[in-house]
Amino acid sequence: MSQFIVNGGKKLTGEIKTNSAKNSAVAILCASAMIEGKTTLTDVPVIEDVKRIIEILISIGITVTWTSKHEVEIINNGKLNLNKLDKKAFIKIRSGLLFVGSLSAVMDNFSLPKSSGCKLGKRTVNPYKLAFDHLGIEVVETDESYNISRKKIKEAEFTMYETGDTATESTIMAATLGHGITKIYFASSNYMTQDLCCFLIKAGAKIEGIGTSTLKITGVNKLKPVENYSIMPDPIEAMSFISIAITTKSKLKITNCPIDFLRLEIEKLKVMGQKLKISKVYKSKNGYFDLVDIEIIPSKLKALPDKIYGRPYPGLNMDNLPLFVPILTQAKGSTLIHDWVYENRAIYYTELNNLGANVMLHDPHRVTVTGVTKLTPAEIICPPALRPSLNLLTCMLAAKGRSVLRNAYAIDRGYENIVKRLRVIGADIKRVNE
Repeated sequence: MSQFIVNGGKKLTGEIKTNSAKNSAVAILCASAMIEGKTTLTDVPVIEDVKRIIEILISIGITVTWTSKHEVEIINNGKLNLNKLDKKAFIKIRSGLLFVGSLSAVMDNFSLPKSSGCKLGKRTVNPYKLAFDHLGIEVVETDESYNISRKKIKEAEFTMYETGDTATESTIMAATLGHGITKIYFASSNYMTQDLCCFLIKAGAKIEGIGTSTLKITGVNKLKPVENYSIMPDPIEAMSFISIAITTKSKLKITNCPIDFLRLEIEKLKVMGQKLKISKVYKSKNGYFDLVDIEIIPSKLKALPDKIYGRPYPGLNMDNLPLFVPILTQAKGSTLIHDWVYENRAIYYTELNNLGANVMLHDPHRVTVTGVTKLTPAEIICPPALRPSLNLLTCMLAAKGRSVLRNAYAIDRGYENIVKRLRVIGADIKRVNE
């Protein structure tokens, strides 16, 4: 494990580029288990969650090689063997559930261990099980594993029990190599789902309705290898740097921002009085997504008069919701945050009180943040959750004095080389191995 030592209170300057999306990368890597031959991915983020997925792929017989810093070559000979599946890697990552869909497409019977990821309370797998049942795939849950069996994936028309991102992605993968036409209502249309669909179409899948909540998938017999597919930029990382810039009262330009997945977040910030400049739109490397550069200008903020909450796309992203907490510590007044999706995540927001914030917990889903508060340094252990851990780092960067953030693995799961990148824009921060 490592820790971050931060001498906060410094103004950040210059520009920082948004890296590729964690959630897109892990889904597309899981999908590679369905594609025989050599596939190459570019702009792959070098983060812990990606490393865990690659460890899983290698353990089941797929050759994965980093050919350059952000390029991965995947060779799948079609002879998958789950007997040596890396259980240690699997249980560390919630997105391992994506393998239920990708492996269902190519295997009749198999078992997967129960996965973990962020500790955010009970996280139901019913959306997966119910969707797979429509496709003719049975998922039996035990205390330690999921046992999956199927005879032949059948065509179906059904509504997702929840508009879950990974549940939708896993269902899409299973249906892609299915029989006939599958129509999915109330599907996630979030960024990672769209990126996965674009990748699968490159591989020969037939998917209609990308970007909407209704998907039509016509099953194909086989997928073909994909060459040099570029993972899209991460709207959550873009919002993370927006949060850091605003909380530290810095003038900072964030480039490579996928604007269609940040529009509501930006509108909320404008209502709070935040000044910013947005560049003209340009295309992502894979050609599918609109990008902009966003320049944050230090501003006096007022609290949002209405509660703020996440919802499925095109609403405010569930993973961007926590990133408003540090911002609201620097806004005059009080705002209620309703994090209704996860049972425990809101509790982690109160950790910011150790840094001088005023965060009042109402229940496991709701907090009120009151500002403006003067943030102060402290030594804190990261909670087992990615975005709340990033919030602690954000406030430490804003708090004048020396802070220590211990057990930084949670941040390394989703942010590549964060210490070096922050140092480039003026942060006084270093990583020390514990």
